[in-house]
Amino acid sequence: MSQIFDQQRIRKAFDDAVESYDQAAVLQKEVCKRLLEKLDVVRLSPKWILDAGSGTGEAVKPLQKKYKKAELVLFDLSENMLHKAVKQGALLRKPHQVCGNIESLPFANQSFDILFSSLAMQWCNDLGVALTEFKRVLKPGALLQFATFGPDTLKELRTSWQKVDHAVHVNSFIDMHDIGDALLQAGFAEPVMESEIITVNYKDVDTLMQDLRDIGANVTASGHRRGLLTRGMLKQLRDAYEAYRQGDVLPATYEVVYGHAWVVRRIGVDEIKIDFSR
Repeated sequence: MSQIFDQQRIRKAFDDAVESYDQAAVLQKEVCKRLLEKLDVVRLSPKWILDAGSGTGEAVKPLQKKYKKAELVLFDLSENMLHKAVKQGALLRKPHQVCGNIESLPFANQSFDILFSSLAMQWCNDLGVALTEFKRVLKPGALLQFATFGPDTLKELRTSWQKVDHAVHVNSFIDMHDIGDALLQAGFAEPVMESEIITVNYKDVDTLMQDLRDIGANVTASGHRRGLLTRGMLKQLRDAYEAYRQGDVLPATYEVVYGHAWVVRRIGVDEIKIDFSR
């Protein structure tokens, strides 16, 4: 389940993308919206909520509107993203902001009632470590609600690059069932996993890759190519991707994985009531 990302490179990519992110992140905003809707069936009155991987703050206003009495903590690897996200908060309910890595959360044990994370977990070097940290900072009875990417994400781009060279140009993503197993191994209870395919259409592959740069998602794990791409390589990529053309558009597939799980509420001895009358 491990892969190696240079977290400094990821931070720089997202720092640099802060001004272009919101315009290009159409898919990311839609996934966040759908993940927020899944909270509608949850009956919780949280005091503290952690938005882990808050980006530019797409979830801030909806979370503050839904949970009017809760304190919201925004957490992200990118300081520039955080500065933009915090401005989304209500005037008299400014969110807290903390910069760091979700694999090493700088919070005390059992701090939060809800941990919300939309499309951040795919940047982990070790998902198991991140989930263990999530479990640690959640209170008994708390909820983890998240979205991440599954293996079919950007499959057209990945296959097209494989016809050009053997370098890693598109990251690999963890299967939904493996994420469910990792939740159980981390100590979460009652994990529920589901996935859907969302297709984004582009006029050409250059526009797709520009969008990935504009949201800071063009950093690859170990095996990434160093140096500039040649014109010949880009032409090979364009020619390979043309095999997927549907009329006037080229599809880009995203497999979105949604999940939620709970932290077991431990029952104290004094809370156990046994009826011996029968």
